[in-house]
Amino acid sequence: MAKKKVVLKLSNVGDAKNRSKAMQCAVGLNGIESVSMDGDKITVVGEGIDSVQLTKLLRKKMGYADLMTVASVEEKKETKAEPPAPAKTAQQLTWPSYYGGPVVAQPPYYYDVREPSYDEDSCCIM
Repeated sequence: MAKKKVVLKLSNVGDAKNRSKAMQCAVGLNGIESVSMDGDKITVVGEGIDSVQLTKLLRKKMGYADLMTVASVEEKKETKAEPPAPAKTAQQLTWPSYYGGPVVAQPPYYYDVREPSYDEDSCCIM
């Protein structure tokens, strides 16, 4: 997921206690990397932030919270001058030259089928 920067406008954050309470609420969510306050605006930066959930949480704890902006943050990448990589040549596709072992045929299994004999002499009880 991409990093997001969420700016919210809060009411009654004049004293240090309310500022601390607002920052604690914002930091409590998962994925938060930094939180800062400028006047009555709180700026939250993090990865995978649910801005609606953050706004609802601050409204519940602080009273009034207005979602001002939600923007994606692009990370700064340092460009280093790297020497060009040597040109890669295409390798020729070759098939493996091994063969499986010899196939050994198993001898067949013989099963002797006998018909039951019905002797009148024999008694099954004795």
